[in-house]
Amino acid sequence: MKKGFILSALTTLSMSFLAGAMAPTPVAHAAGQDIKVWVQFSDETAEGKAWAKVVENFNKKYDGKYKVTTEYIPRSGSGGGYEDKVNAGITTNTLPDVITLDGPNTAAYAKSKVIAPLDDYLADANMDDVLDSIKQQGTYDGKFYAFGFSESNVGIYYNKKMFKEAGIEDSELPTLQKPWTWDEFKAISKKLTDHFKQPAIDFRLNSMDEMLPYAYMPLLWSNGGTVVNEDGTKAQGYFNSKESVEAVQFIQDLVKEGYTTISPVEKGFETGVYPMLLSGSWTINDLNENYKDIEYGILPYPVSNTTKKLVSPSGSWQLAVTEKSEQKEGAAEFIKFATNTESSEIISLGNSVLPIRKTTIANIKDKVSEPMRFLMEQNAATAHARPVVVAYPQVSRAFQQAMQDISYYEENPDVQQVLDQRAEEMQIAIDEALNQ
Repeated sequence: MKKGFILSALTTLSMSFLAGAMAPTPVAHAAGQDIKVWVQFSDETAEGKAWAKVVENFNKKYDGKYKVTTEYIPRSGSGGGYEDKVNAGITTNTLPDVITLDGPNTAAYAKSKVIAPLDDYLADANMDDVLDSIKQQGTYDGKFYAFGFSESNVGIYYNKKMFKEAGIEDSELPTLQKPWTWDEFKAISKKLTDHFKQPAIDFRLNSMDEMLPYAYMPLLWSNGGTVVNEDGTKAQGYFNSKESVEAVQFIQDLVKEGYTTISPVEKGFETGVYPMLLSGSWTINDLNENYKDIEYGILPYPVSNTTKKLVSPSGSWQLAVTEKSEQKEGAAEFIKFATNTESSEIISLGNSVLPIRKTTIANIKDKVSEPMRFLMEQNAATAHARPVVVAYPQVSRAFQQAMQDISYYEENPDVQQVLDQRAEEMQIAIDEALNQ
């Protein structure tokens, strides 16, 4: 594999999700069965504590055979920190045996031979029990490289008290079986905006990270649009198609009509400023722990006026064995353990994230809150993973920039023109990556 491709495909991850670089820290592989793992969160978080329990269980079961040790490398707000460390490890050949990676980056890591296929180790992993979205995001070129250890989904959080104050009846609210169309969503947003003299929703337009493509792509898919073709080789004619333009026009209209804002008050939903928030399953834990006075629920995604098809986002962080690990068998054994039914339950309940297995969903459906149960149901029925494309970091960045462009509607009133330009940028990046 050419070194140039690694620098263009993997180093570009830092361009998309982070800024700057950290000095590499050499990883000393102990003799025997010591398995080193890097994760992208802190040991002090709910996710870190759940992870520690999984590792503890593994080490007890395989005492004397394998021992997993974890290095916690939290990501910064801009996505830095962890990816800086991984990129440094790639260039200095100091990666551990197992790394975590975000779902859409599977193709770049696999094509660059940073991670190894897992297929030969999964004969007893009960893969039929694993959600299709997990298998989809971890597969590249017909091989399974990365195993998601949690799932995620996004919905419209709403403040029940504020809805009642604005005169919105429960009978007007959408359901998974009868979701709201874009026009119906705007009609309720207008009621809320007129009543509270504030934007109805924090639609997360100020995000400068992966949240934008992750949360907004379902709007395109609902209208029959997309970002790239099925093979991940073409963006032109897809991201700037009529269907995609109509979906992005809906987003721009929310800003133009005052239903959302490009500069929201921080924690505006949590503090009762905005009656709605576009966010994922991770917000449930924050609300339950830190904003207990807010009575909230979650509503489904708004759907295309034309198709009325409900689509929601999915995908999260995964585990992969590094190609140069000398402990591949033990590393793969740990990945299987960390993604089995019991471990999935520990991670889901401990960190308020969605399960990756059907058996886990059945086991915990009566142990979770109503909002979490709603997202589990929406995920199972309507989830759509982000595209598998080698140049995903560049595609993601161009998508984010397009959303920033259209949010400044006075300077960029023509959505078609914006998407034409950004689709061309995506295409150039895809062509360069495929030709390496």
